[in-house]
Amino acid sequence: MRIGVDAGDARIGVSRSDPSGMLATPVETVPRGKGDLARIRDIVVEHGAIEVVVGLPRSLSGGEGPAAAKVREFARSLATSLDPVPVRLCDERLSTVTAEAVLRGQGRKGQKRRAVVDQAAAVVILQNALDTERSSGTAPGETLDLGHT
Repeated sequence: MRIGVDAGDARIGVSRSDPSGMLATPVETVPRGKGDLARIRDIVVEHGAIEVVVGLPRSLSGGEGPAAAKVREFARSLATSLDPVPVRLCDERLSTVTAEAVLRGQGRKGQKRRAVVDQAAAVVILQNALDTERSSGTAPGETLDLGHT
C-alpha cells in the first residue's frame, strides 16, 4: 500500500493504492497548516503504507521553481515525521490539469470540483508512479535521504 500526496498552498490531496499497487484511489483533502503532517502520518499508519509519493511540480521544461522548492521543504518535513517510512518525490507535471479534466468530464462543477481536485491530483500522481514502476521495473523520482547511516 502506498500513499500519494499533492501538496498545495491551501490544501493537501491524499490518495492510496490498493494492496497490490495497481490502482490509486482518493482518500481525503487535508487543510494545509497546523496538524497537516500529523493527519498525513495518521493516514499512513491507518493504511499501513510502505511508501509515500509526493508530487513535485516541475515546469514543462523540467526545471524547478519556487513551487518545487516549497514542496521539497514540505516533503522533507513529512519524511522526518514519517521516518522510517520512505518519502519519494515524483514529477507531477500537469497532474492538476489532468485531474480537472477528469472531474469536468464527470460533470463536477465549481465548488464540488474544487473540493475534490486535490484528491484527484493525488490519484494522478500516485497512479503515474505505480504505472511507471510497473512498466520500467524501477521506482520513479527520488527518495528523500534523511542522512541515516
